[in-house]
Amino acid sequence: MKTVTLSTLKALKRAGEPFSCLTAYDATFARTAGDAGIEVLLVGDSLGMVLQGHASTLPVTLDEICYHTRSVARGKGASLLMVDLPFMSNASTECLLRDAGELMRAGAELVKVEGEAWMADGIRELTRRGVPVCAHLGLTPQSVYQLGGYKVQGREAEQATRILEDARALVEAGASVILLECVPASLGRAVSEALEVPVIGIGAGPDTDGQILVMHDVLGITHGRTPRFVKNFMTEADDIPGAFHRYHEDVKARRFPAQEHCF
Repeated sequence: MKTVTLSTLKALKRAGEPFSCLTAYDATFARTAGDAGIEVLLVGDSLGMVLQGHASTLPVTLDEICYHTRSVARGKGASLLMVDLPFMSNASTECLLRDAGELMRAGAELVKVEGEAWMADGIRELTRRGVPVCAHLGLTPQSVYQLGGYKVQGREAEQATRILEDARALVEAGASVILLECVPASLGRAVSEALEVPVIGIGAGPDTDGQILVMHDVLGITHGRTPRFVKNFMTEADDIPGAFHRYHEDVKARRFPAQEHCF
């Protein structure tokens, strides 16, 4: 696989070819995922739940994210490395610039931040300074307590319209990628068709430009309730590299997500 950049993702979108994304938290799994063809790796604040055992992503610190970013950067190969800004990095533009700078120095090639249209000014300042941004909309896990739990967003027409408008505003501010989590498939398709930048979905239907899952879910070691949008790819593989390869191939062929994984 050639080195994946933002230009690569944009070219894939223009060609109508989906791309695969997967979380990674260390060098070995990053290398294994990259060898399977995964185009984008995410050091997600999901590490707070799947590695540290917390009930949410909120306890994860910037230092912890930077540690895992450095580890993944050493093993990622040709994959593009996206990294989450942790809870409260978006508290102010000063915090945003400082924390994003730390992630870029640790090896991030794209930083992901949660927030709606009000994040436009912060994203504008980041992009002015050369920091590529993925804006995360829909179900934003750092706001889980405000949302009242891990619930599908955008079911109502008014909320769906607002998510689409927020996505447009954040792209106008400079966001290079949009990530949609837990929204109806119809909204995932509408946002992807409306924007020129790549749209990554998790629980957002089959028509987004890219798909992402948490690595532990792909390997079938989800604890607690399994989200509807998750598929255990170990049931169709002999080993972990095979599961990653099957996930990548099913995304590329638009076999995943299937109807049973959609809202």
